[in-house]
Amino acid sequence: MNDQQILVTGGTGFIAQHCILALLNAGYRVRTTVRSLSREAEVRAHLKVGGADPGDRLSFVTTDLIADQGWAQAADGCVYVLHGASPTPTGDQVREEDWIKPAVEGNLRVLRAARDAGVKRVVLTSAFGAICAGHKSMIRPFNETDWSDLSGSVWPYQKSKTLSERAAWDFVAREGRRLELSAVNPTAVLGPVLGADYSHSIRLIKNLMDGQPGCPKINSGFVDVRDVADLHLRAMIHPAAKGERFLAIAGESLWMIDVARVLRQRAGIAASKVPTRVLPNWLVRLGALKDPMMKGIVPLLGVNLNATSEKAIRLLGWAPRPSEEAIVATAESLIRLGLLRDSREVA
Repeated sequence: MNDQQILVTGGTGFIAQHCILALLNAGYRVRTTVRSLSREAEVRAHLKVGGADPGDRLSFVTTDLIADQGWAQAADGCVYVLHGASPTPTGDQVREEDWIKPAVEGNLRVLRAARDAGVKRVVLTSAFGAICAGHKSMIRPFNETDWSDLSGSVWPYQKSKTLSERAAWDFVAREGRRLELSAVNPTAVLGPVLGADYSHSIRLIKNLMDGQPGCPKINSGFVDVRDVADLHLRAMIHPAAKGERFLAIAGESLWMIDVARVLRQRAGIAASKVPTRVLPNWLVRLGALKDPMMKGIVPLLGVNLNATSEKAIRLLGWAPRPSEEAIVATAESLIRLGLLRDSREVA
């Protein structure tokens, strides 16, 4: 049993909960932050679905990205910090600064608290959105040397991830003292859902399973959340990870129609509503005039977002499972937990 204490921020998050599971399985003690202690029972219930019942090896601290209170207490006595707490797309944010300010200031609060507590290394959960946004189709796959071009067409979420990761690297270079930083930049994260509160990437699979009208011509990389958690742990302790970013993708990127085919082939009767046709671009653009969610995907139509995880594989020995497995695991967990629209009919 490893008695080192690790802080995982944003304990209600999908990636964070899988990081907590991985840390507990590796024998660490874990402290996690939540905005309200009323969600402790929910987090523990999700971890139980994931096979862990940690008891007092898991503790909770109340913090908020936009306030200083609690962060010193959260970091105190921790050897490492996995920082994943960040604003995510909910539809409530109206202005860009509603995304950007908490992301940038939240990163700085966590890094300051980690530095002052003598933490060895912070692993930042960034995003592929800090790498790929604002670019046209690339001839080569995206890699860790790429940064999103904020002068292009960029969602507020991607802008927040780009600016907050930049701010983190700048802080460590300028004021970090002995604090080390690594970043993990996952593509769309799939894999076993632990409860009804899941990431926006999972919604892509849910919408397909629920029978959305067709597949827009959009492309994405995919990675299993269990492999993202494994990459966080490798970036946490591996000497070669100091000062490095790691892009997380499993194999080649896929078009949405490819994802639909995997579901129809491997998810049984529950996938009977998954669409089989590609929506023409003009139809998506027409729909975007009325639907703000569709408006967001218009700049991505026909854009190849392929990327490579060669660096994580080479430097850290990371070995992600195929994206098809992540797609199927997502669907199976949505079915198992009754989270699909007609899940009672197929149970």
